[in-house]
Amino acid sequence: MQPADPFLDRTILGGQFHITKKIGTGGMGSVYQATQVDMNRSVAIKILHPKLATRRDLASRFRREARAMSQLTHPNTVKVFMYGQLEDGAVGGGSLFIVMEYLQGRNLNRAVKREGPLPLPKAAAILIQACGALQEAHDMGIVHRDLKPENIFLCKQGEISDYPKVLDFGLAKVTERQMRPGSIQLTQEGMVFGTPEFMSPEQAQGKTLDARSDIYSLAVILYEALTGKLPFEAKTPMEYIQKHVVEAPIPINDRTEERKFPEPLWGVLSRAMAKSPDARYQSAIEFAQALRPFAESGPAVEAIFQMTPAPPATSNPSIESPPSSRRSPPVAAAAAEVQPARARDSVWVLIGVAAVFLILGAALTVGVLLLLMK
Repeated sequence: MQPADPFLDRTILGGQFHITKKIGTGGMGSVYQATQVDMNRSVAIKILHPKLATRRDLASRFRREARAMSQLTHPNTVKVFMYGQLEDGAVGGGSLFIVMEYLQGRNLNRAVKREGPLPLPKAAAILIQACGALQEAHDMGIVHRDLKPENIFLCKQGEISDYPKVLDFGLAKVTERQMRPGSIQLTQEGMVFGTPEFMSPEQAQGKTLDARSDIYSLAVILYEALTGKLPFEAKTPMEYIQKHVVEAPIPINDRTEERKFPEPLWGVLSRAMAKSPDARYQSAIEFAQALRPFAESGPAVEAIFQMTPAPPATSNPSIESPPSSRRSPPVAAAAAEVQPARARDSVWVLIGVAAVFLILGAALTVGVLLLLMK
């Protein structure tokens, strides 16, 4: 029999918050629904496991997520109200926490699994709004680095259904101006981290990342939202890492027999998934502008372009040319939903660039030997 959760039905932070329900749990902590007593509103509180609070690397990652998110004000980014450390002597004393807005809905991964691939106009509208949220983060020197469908949450905002909120900046890369004294660098050159199915080629190789890595991940998310499949056939995380680096994505119209998409869409997706960052769209809002012709119109989409005017289209001779429902009821969930570990959870793969290229080198050697034997 598992011990009772020490936070349930307790008040924390001097009686400011009354915790009513555990929403989810993961390797680093748990997320709870709580009532902010004075304001009579529901919030979500993520609490780092007390035993991990002394781990400098994990505590730094947790604080980094909170600090990054607290500086973002875009309506398509989950709001952070406060963060800090629970007082000593109280329940969970010393544990780190983040208080966020509480959202009702489901993440994009669950939406596709339960309802099937999204219609193109709806999927493009969702991604355009995610681009708006990412543009603000990128302008502030914050790169998400772990974009995946689980981190795009669909909720109701006023009269707008399936309003996307970008979540979980736990792997965010911040510039030196965003880091506080004493913050440690969580990653180093040559280390691969993130979620293999959605990482950019440069991320798969452990290279330094910028905003264009997030654009690649957004394109993979859109591809899966439209087809229910990823742009590569692979069975293991290592296979995905390798294919992101060397293999062209499968054209979207070859991925599904039931649906066909306009050819210009593949031009947009293949550019966003170009192997070289220089060949991609150079900003999130530029990618959003490219998706605009495919999206359903509405105030939420138009607001993105009013807040951040699209830059002039880039012209780059190195750009790669592209190769020639039923709805279920929303499920209540927190903004920073925690799910059980599974194959697509974020992973820290302690493997350098050399490991990827050892595999490629071995394949090349076999090919040369076969040619010599003919």
